[in-house]
Amino acid sequence: MRRPRDARRPIAVLLAGLAALAAGCGYGFSHAYRARGGAERVHVRAFQNLSSDPELGAAVTAALREELARRGASAGPDAPVAIEGEVGAGEGLPSSVTGSTFHVVLNARARLVSEGKVIASLAVRRDGDHLGGADPLETEGRRALELRRLAADAARQILEGFEDRDERAPAAQGAAGR
Repeated sequence: MRRPRDARRPIAVLLAGLAALAAGCGYGFSHAYRARGGAERVHVRAFQNLSSDPELGAAVTAALREELARRGASAGPDAPVAIEGEVGAGEGLPSSVTGSTFHVVLNARARLVSEGKVIASLAVRRDGDHLGGADPLETEGRRALELRRLAADAARQILEGFEDRDERAPAAQGAAGR
């Protein structure tokens, strides 16, 4: 003899699943990016590479452009406001006694330029560790990956440093007062 099914149980499971999905979906609200001086669209010029790593300047430039696109503030080369700068990297030195971990440093200097005038400048230093590989080629590949990660971190820090906080404050206060 079968027990009668409780019709409420599948509905409860469905509601619990929907609540879990809604809580962890990753979506959120963010404000529009506005650079100092009120610019809503910014172009990133190629960063000058002062390191021995051939792609570091391009990695920082690409990370900045990606962050601006993510924030809806990316512009083409004809934009009146641009970010430009230089980037360098410290040599990977062993950071462990056994020499299996290496430490690498990324230094970037960025300038926010509007119509030929520097509005703001910022120096950023990011550092991290990476594991050594089985051979020098693998170690260099891991170093390059770590430098790309550091470039993305530096790009976020540069954009936060160039963000116009005064423009954001009234909207944040208005939202908090509701």
